[in-house]
Amino acid sequence: MTEIASPGDDDPLSLQGVIPPTLTVFEQNGDVDLERTAEHARFVVEQGVHGVFPLGTTGEFTLLSSEERKRVLAAVVDAVGSDVPVIAGVGESGTSETIARATPAQEAGVDGLVVVTPYYYPVDDEGAIQHYRRIAEETAMPIYVYHIPSKTGNSLSLHAISEIAAIDGIAGLKDSSKDVPWLGQAIADNSQLTFMAGSDSLLVPGLDLGCSGLVSAVANAFPELVVELFEAYESGDRERARTLQSEIYAVRTAIKRGPYLAGVKEALSLRGFDAGPLRDPLRRMSETERRELEDDLQQIDSIESI
Repeated sequence: MTEIASPGDDDPLSLQGVIPPTLTVFEQNGDVDLERTAEHARFVVEQGVHGVFPLGTTGEFTLLSSEERKRVLAAVVDAVGSDVPVIAGVGESGTSETIARATPAQEAGVDGLVVVTPYYYPVDDEGAIQHYRRIAEETAMPIYVYHIPSKTGNSLSLHAISEIAAIDGIAGLKDSSKDVPWLGQAIADNSQLTFMAGSDSLLVPGLDLGCSGLVSAVANAFPELVVELFEAYESGDRERARTLQSEIYAVRTAIKRGPYLAGVKEALSLRGFDAGPLRDPLRRMSETERRELEDDLQQIDSIESI
């Protein structure tokens, strides 16, 4: 049986395992709750995850100011940085703005940077390659490309990935495209990078293709479930891993009910962890949506804490 893929040789952090894109917790008035944000990071680490990724999509990074982002990173690093790697989202729509985010992230003590592809404006391959080259020239920290075309509007070609992979400082790629053939070819062409599956719908398939890491939104609410999947796969119990993938499909369907991103925070609240509201214009679930979510989760065999 094929062993789980090792992290790429160009990755100084050797990222592997379950790495949740952790939440930013807000108070009812919309202010960032740094204590609870750090507490959530501790929660997932105590459940066995192998790293954390604050200020990703699930962390509502586009809705935070630069000062708020720096304080979130400092709080998370202080809470868990001695236990697991902390890779920080610093992406912006522009290159100079992204570089400006990298310095305070480094000052906060993170271990690596996650840089989403430019968004809003269409960017061709050459523009994307230059974007990552300039960022890598301005920081000594390992950089992980965040490929999520459904949100950015910009998809990277296989040619662009190979050109970006050749840039000194590029350590890996988190793929949320859900394009299995694209991901398989990208891994085959660029084995020096660490690849991380970025969709809960493709955790086991991502490992099958050669990913060493799983960036799982479900792991924010049910980290033990995704950790068990990874450990089952790693130990060779692929049948158990696939059973857990089916369970995670069901969790994913349940938490995607209702408003965008609301399901993860609502599921946490059902577990007794108050993750607070989302920041406007995003919203929490209605009471009806919350009851439906609770009913859905109670039907899932692997979940005993709802």
